[in-house]
Amino acid sequence: MNEPPRRLGPDELADLAVGCTVLAGGGGGDPRVGLLMALHAVAEAGPVPLVDLDDLDPEGLVLPSGMIGAPTVMVEKIPNGAESRVIRSALEARLGRAVVAMMCLEMGGINGVLPVAWAADAGLPLVDGDLMGRAFPEVQMCTPHLYDIPAWPCAIADERLQVVTYETRDNVWLERLVRNTVSTLGGCACSSLYPMTVEVARTPTIRGTVSAAIAVGEAIRTAPDDPFDSLAEVLPLRSLLVGKVVDVERRTEGGFVRGSATIEGTAEDQGRVLDIEFQNENLVAIEDGEVLATVPDIITLLDSYTAHGIVTEHIRYGQRVTVAVFPAPTQWTSDRGLAVVGPRVFGYDVDYRPCHPSQ
Repeated sequence: MNEPPRRLGPDELADLAVGCTVLAGGGGGDPRVGLLMALHAVAEAGPVPLVDLDDLDPEGLVLPSGMIGAPTVMVEKIPNGAESRVIRSALEARLGRAVVAMMCLEMGGINGVLPVAWAADAGLPLVDGDLMGRAFPEVQMCTPHLYDIPAWPCAIADERLQVVTYETRDNVWLERLVRNTVSTLGGCACSSLYPMTVEVARTPTIRGTVSAAIAVGEAIRTAPDDPFDSLAEVLPLRSLLVGKVVDVERRTEGGFVRGSATIEGTAEDQGRVLDIEFQNENLVAIEDGEVLATVPDIITLLDSYTAHGIVTEHIRYGQRVTVAVFPAPTQWTSDRGLAVVGPRVFGYDVDYRPCHPSQ
């Protein structure tokens, strides 16, 4: 007899939001607005069932969804709350299938939490999985792309509930067209990409990531002493440097947040300086010209007191941080994965070197 699905209520959502800041690699946007929307939605409609793809109708439609655009804009340009309804309606009409579940596009920031609100609003479950296992900045940087699964037809909607749907020649062209539209709409919008049947979604989906993010948040919240010790029990954590943010350069351009942060080491790391460069997400960590870590591994700035992740738009001068790195999902460390999200894709003339947590 199958056990009933786990249900996402207020406690699970709070842990999920914290876990998403850790796993995001600096991207995905501030989860606080998404958390508030999700808490309101489950208060109105009840907790959301968290389900495995194998428990759903194979012919039903799954909608991977989330915000797209510059995370700095999302802090003030918050969603209307009804975007998912018009997106769902548009894609159901286009594909001629009923949606049976929502899914997170990425396991990071607002995009790991907001789909819970949309699932509650629609009376649908949420799939325990996503298409990145972290956060990445571009449309084609999702696991279905590795299997030649199209991201279209897709739909985006802004807070005015204006809906734009796309059918393009490939996923890279979709990225270009969507990014231009999002810039016109004010820098961010809601989206649903890679609509798939449950049967098709079983191949590219990174399973169990919602549960993993909740476990991360729970480990930090319930830590009896040092939250980093508890975090290390659920994640293969490697600390690159403990220090203080002494400089931040950040700009919004082309629908992305780009920039860098400089961290000076403290205590045992005194005298060391680490530079983090980002495009929505943290891309590389560099010390004295030597690259210590790169995408696709997950480079995250953690608050040295709480172990909560710090998204790129919230990096500030004077913050005490621990720069940590976690291994990437294995889908991204394959030759094909590195061709899509490796450091050379972002303009760095270095090869990917895997993170070794024991170092």
